Amino acid sequence: MKNNQPFVVGITGGIGSGKSTAAKFFEEFGAPVYNSDIRAKIIQNENPEVKVKITEAFGQEAYNESGLNKPFISKQVFQDNEKLKLLNGIVHPAVFKDFDDWKKMQKSDIVIKEAAILIESGSYKDCDVVISVIVDIEKRISRTIERDGLTKEEVLARVNNQISDEERIAKSDFIIDNNGDLTHLKNEVEQTFIKIKKLI
Repeated sequence: MKNNQPFVVGITGGIGSGKSTAAKFFEEFGAPVYNSDIRAKIIQNENPEVKVKITEAFGQEAYNESGLNKPFISKQVFQDNEKLKLLNGIVHPAVFKDFDDWKKMQKSDIVIKEAAILIESGSYKDCDVVISVIVDIEKRISRTIERDGLTKEEVLARVNNQISDEERIAKSDFIIDNNGDLTHLKNEVEQTFIKIKKLI
């Protein structure tokens, strides 16, 4: 640990890339994982300050009896880039703080920060190294259709809403190829973890 702070490894990848599975393998090898996407959902539903700001920005319909009204919010932010920036401006700082608090409680020398928009949100700058999980587009599409029950058109719309693999690679220190089976992925993670441990 440097200055009593763990070495932060950011891991990202496009929809259907398998970044969550890769993160689970890192966890198996001993590195605690912070899942930014899951924590962001919890924060939007449980953080009083965030809830007030989202309600002020999007109106009373932003929340219903079951929590954040995701279809209502999604419809607004996908149609209006300014509203997406507004939402991110509320949620991202709260997630950054939540990660910082979590990181301080970890005993491991290395921690993993998993995030779908690690590059886009700028949070990759707070990581010591960045990993991108890369998969051929056709495999990403078929995996996402199988996992989420979406149509090919719906998956492509989400892919096109994200940055390209080329942009991810340009900001990455390590690339994990996930075009093979689970054994291949686990081996890729293990080899990457060995390289990262040599850096600290």
